[in-house]
Amino acid sequence: MIEPPINFQDEMKLMSKYLKYILFTMMILAQPLYTTTATCQAQPKWTEKDVDRSISQALIYLSGKQNPDGSWTIDSIGPSTAATSLAVMAFLAAGHTPGQGPYGNQIERGIRWVLDHQEPNGMLIHKTSHGPMYSHGVSALMLAEVVGMVGIKDADRARRALENAIRLILEAQAIPKNERHRGGWRYRPSDRDSDLSVTGWQLLALRASKDIGCDVPAESIDLAVEYVKKCATKDLKGFGYQPDSGPTPTRTGTGILCLEICGIHECRESIGGADVLLEDPLEFKDSHFYYGVYYCSVGMFKLGGKYWEQTRDHLFPILLEKQEADGSWPSEHASEKRQGRNYTTSMAVLALAIEYRYLPIYQR
Repeated sequence: MIEPPINFQDEMKLMSKYLKYILFTMMILAQPLYTTTATCQAQPKWTEKDVDRSISQALIYLSGKQNPDGSWTIDSIGPSTAATSLAVMAFLAAGHTPGQGPYGNQIERGIRWVLDHQEPNGMLIHKTSHGPMYSHGVSALMLAEVVGMVGIKDADRARRALENAIRLILEAQAIPKNERHRGGWRYRPSDRDSDLSVTGWQLLALRASKDIGCDVPAESIDLAVEYVKKCATKDLKGFGYQPDSGPTPTRTGTGILCLEICGIHECRESIGGADVLLEDPLEFKDSHFYYGVYYCSVGMFKLGGKYWEQTRDHLFPILLEKQEADGSWPSEHASEKRQGRNYTTSMAVLALAIEYRYLPIYQR
């Protein structure tokens, strides 16, 4: 039987349906390609292997810069308890421990050098600078982190040194101060004013020491928290160096971390500052960049979620890009050039190693 011929209009309708089917099929087939391309573009500019490699190179650099006596040096002042303690914590943050593994002996010698340089009043200092309480706070924090890691030979000595160091911190906080400065610390134990920068290290040391059973009165922590909150700007747009000072990314990171480690989680001062850091993050050109890398990274890590993820994805590529072939990090800002590369490299490692969570202070 012969089929009747299809008229012109019917033929056009069939052709139109066929073309629509072809176009629809092409769109479906193209969609996975588009999605895959977009996903690739959204990938971060670093990988975990990049971070691991960077940290390994940095530790090789630091290992080669240790002095024969066990210390590490700050360029502008020589051997330093602060530089030595930061270097020790950099190795610990990467999972190395005293007396074990490729760096175990160097870590032990660094710890013992710091212990050898505690003064009768408890101060952990080798050479004075404009702010001995900086070195003291950093070194006390290091001792609090290692007390549970060192061998029997050093454990009792480290514990006694830490207790004496904490006593000095508490005595310095108790110096009579006006309401504006009450609860914080400054360059010297006898100073009657305070600033957030020095306060940050003392508070980290107190909190870490309290966590391992040292006698740190709750009232001291509460007073310090009150001072940190006074350093927040009135519009909750970050933290300043002292009450009523303008905010900076570095000081904002300091304020966030101080409050978080003291159990004041996600308070309005911290969240206000964290939101600003997402909008206007720390940059390599900023004053005290490496100081800020440490505080902003650990502070935002404590907050977690988008605050950590966006901070990590912003700062890690900067650090990975700026690291030099010998494993060290340079400083292009006058605020940190005189500190030298032992300092900058240690601070960079302490930021990059956060997600390893080997240091107790990194625990959420």
